[in-house]
Amino acid sequence: MLLPVAKRSPSPSLVLALSLVSALIIGACSGNADRTLDGTAAAIYTGPCVDESDRSVTIYSGRTENLIEPVLDAFACETGISVQVRWGSSTDLGLTLVEEGDRTPADVFLSRSPGPVGLLDARGLLAEIDQSVLDLVAPENRSSVGSWVGFSGRQRVLVYNVDDTAPGQLPSSIFDLTDERYRGQVAIPATNGSFVDWFTVFRDQFGSDVATQWLNDMVANDAQVYSNNRAIVEAAGRGEIQMGLVNHYYNYQEVIAVGDSHRALNHGFTDGDIGSVLIITAATITASSDNVEEAEELISYLLSAPVQNYFTQETFEYPLAGGVEPADVLPPLGALKIGSIDFDKLGGGFEETIAIIEASGILSQ
Repeated sequence: MLLPVAKRSPSPSLVLALSLVSALIIGACSGNADRTLDGTAAAIYTGPCVDESDRSVTIYSGRTENLIEPVLDAFACETGISVQVRWGSSTDLGLTLVEEGDRTPADVFLSRSPGPVGLLDARGLLAEIDQSVLDLVAPENRSSVGSWVGFSGRQRVLVYNVDDTAPGQLPSSIFDLTDERYRGQVAIPATNGSFVDWFTVFRDQFGSDVATQWLNDMVANDAQVYSNNRAIVEAAGRGEIQMGLVNHYYNYQEVIAVGDSHRALNHGFTDGDIGSVLIITAATITASSDNVEEAEELISYLLSAPVQNYFTQETFEYPLAGGVEPADVLPPLGALKIGSIDFDKLGGGFEETIAIIEASGILSQ
């Protein structure tokens, strides 16, 4: 078995329209003393569910249902706090929260990436999280003003087909991908939230002119566009494409799901290269929340050892809470660290990034 080594909507206005009609799924997850959990949730919390209380928390989750629901089920069972969840993309939900303002029913926003969080923070829509919760992670993995805290990390990598591409043919830098020798070989999830956040970091580190020129050069070099990271990983495994820019953990998950027939590995760029930056998932509390205590309990739960171990052992993300080690198959983080990037500034560039991506013509590739 191979072991890996280390359409967003076309415009913000359309995204907002779609987000307003996205499904609201209510999880009545409260437990009682004669019920216990099963499946993945039981690996997080093994005890009996406590009696249901009148406490509740409403979550807008940009993390996908299959990944985060076991955690929320375990939380509800262990605490007796009723959980209501609205699922959607981080971009959609962030724009929905902007539209709803202080009328939102959400207490907590869980984002795949910090860009939408920065968008909300810039508009004064986030509350300050208690210092005791913030201190569960290192300072570089939380907001300098206390408005968000990271709870898992995902490194950007290049996934490649091992039958079509030899290790010696792999680039050392993201900038190499615009070379003629990679023409038509590289896939980009241009509409995906993680790519939008990565490109915003790119702009922050190198300036908009350099980042925009890189994207335009990728378009000119016939970069292939896929809707998301998982689609790229699957295509690389089939040999449909030779390589693509993704989050690291999708290839590990595909190895578990498919086995030996999956013919792709992760490639990390040279240490310090912007192509291998670590992007975090972020938890926030809305400024208008009436359930701040419950919201902070939930965020603390996300940073507890059982949940952090779930994230790294089951989903192969990097844990961010102190004292929890990454899964053995994950390589040490030797690339650009989150501490060198001011993620609090990303919200201000989030919408400009979307405009640059749309103007590049990548979406019509």
